[in-house]
Amino acid sequence: MTVNLSKGQKISLAKESGGAALGRVTMGLGWDAIKSKGFFGFGAKTEAVDLDASCVMFDEGGRPVDVIWFRQLRSRDGSVQHTGDNRTGAGDGDDEQINVDLNAVPASVKSLVFTVNSFTGQSFAQVENAYCRLLDASQHKEVARFNLSVQGPHSAQIMAKLYRHNGEWKMHAIGENGKGRTFDELLPQIAAHL
Repeated sequence: MTVNLSKGQKISLAKESGGAALGRVTMGLGWDAIKSKGFFGFGAKTEAVDLDASCVMFDEGGRPVDVIWFRQLRSRDGSVQHTGDNRTGAGDGDDEQINVDLNAVPASVKSLVFTVNSFTGQSFAQVENAYCRLLDASQHKEVARFNLSVQGPHSAQIMAKLYRHNGEWKMHAIGENGKGRTFDELLPQIAAHL
């Protein structure tokens, strides 16, 4: 069963995946190009949108230790991998994915924060069908979904945080809007959630 996330909601990933601890998760990001209507249906165009998924790894002290994004597609330890930069939103399903092997995340990493930024500068209100979702990668089962298109006139969002708590991974749906073309412009906002 998919949980439609709302701002500030916290969920246990083990409970949402049927009681078993999750070992591999995928954060998927999808969107469509902006379609403009032509005059009486003629001359309709699409405008490319480049949304970017990023994952920042933090230690116990709230310091970033690694970042996975379109300029670094793999964490230095290999536990987190980005599938690559989609610059248009073309195609069905997830346009970008970040795959995480939770069992391989170093013990020194206490949280993973996922962000979305509009590199081309459009606000989420302009972007059609934008969403992010969390999947149990071993079962190819969606456990949580967050609709981004209803977020309003913002160009960035701190989507969610995966964090260790009492020996298991939990998820906090932060859903905080921001501005910025890349994750680093969100770091001061992220600090409030660590």
